[in-house]
Amino acid sequence: MRHSIRRFMLFFIALVLLLLGLMFWGIMQGNVLITYDQVLSALGFTSKPIPEMLKIIIIDLRIPRALLALLCGASLAIVGTLLQTTTKNELADPFLFGLSSGASAGAVFVITRFGNHFGEFTLPLAAFSGGILSAIVVLMLFYMSKSHRSEHLIVCGLSVSFLFSALTSYFIFSGDQRAASSVIFWSLGGLGLARWDNLLIPLMSFGLLSGFVIKRWQWLDGLLAGEQTAISLGIHVARLRIETFLCCALATSCLVSITGVIGFVGLLVPHVARFFVGVKHRLLIPLSALFGALLLCIGDIISRTVIENQELPIGVITAGIGGIFVIGLQIKRSW
Repeated sequence: MRHSIRRFMLFFIALVLLLLGLMFWGIMQGNVLITYDQVLSALGFTSKPIPEMLKIIIIDLRIPRALLALLCGASLAIVGTLLQTTTKNELADPFLFGLSSGASAGAVFVITRFGNHFGEFTLPLAAFSGGILSAIVVLMLFYMSKSHRSEHLIVCGLSVSFLFSALTSYFIFSGDQRAASSVIFWSLGGLGLARWDNLLIPLMSFGLLSGFVIKRWQWLDGLLAGEQTAISLGIHVARLRIETFLCCALATSCLVSITGVIGFVGLLVPHVARFFVGVKHRLLIPLSALFGALLLCIGDIISRTVIENQELPIGVITAGIGGIFVIGLQIKRSW
């Protein structure tokens, strides 16, 4: 046991160093190419002078963006892990439960009806409200069902997801067509809104998830043995599902309010992490968070470099990777 923990720690530290290297490399990439020495100078590690404009790009734009990718990727991966455990559905993620679609609908509604008339925090607030509204609707439907089993929560989430997706499409086609670019951002996701003053929102999301895991990881492990076994161990299964869903809803709404809808991170990453450490949450959650941060940092670099002088929505990158992963998973099962 001690040997396996030691091996995990070495593996974890190696991944952390890889993540820091990717973040540093990501700061250098973009329409304005920045050298290694210029990044070090802007960070104060060297005294080599650099143009003030480059310093602003590094400090005020690219570092917050790299930190947002880290926080958002880690948080989405934790959300996916929690939802997959509590529902026993390996395809569970924020999309499946309508959390992302509700937040997207709230943002698109404001974009196509009001524009920026209510200030710069209007869109994040609208996205957060939409995500919370979708969570409330799911929980209402769940409580109205005769039995509070995990499959009923999934059905409720799917129905709400389809409903809010339909509302989003209606808002797009019936609203201001000039807002198409903003609608694409909120539908496919991006890290372009990253600033030092709004990093507190994804940090709160990550902190909420981390605190929940620290408090409930033993209950989550108990649920792995089956619902009846968990009940015999004194675990309140229905309460755990509700607490997990509410925590994930709040965290996802916070994230979507800044990044838009970034899909497949919560679906893909837990499977990869389980391959390395198994299903116990004491190791699974930290590794999932780290893999999620790595995935989104890589996706962000690709989104800014794959098309010259243009940024591809990061949701396109994660959807492509996630789609290939799901196809591969199904092919593996068929063998």
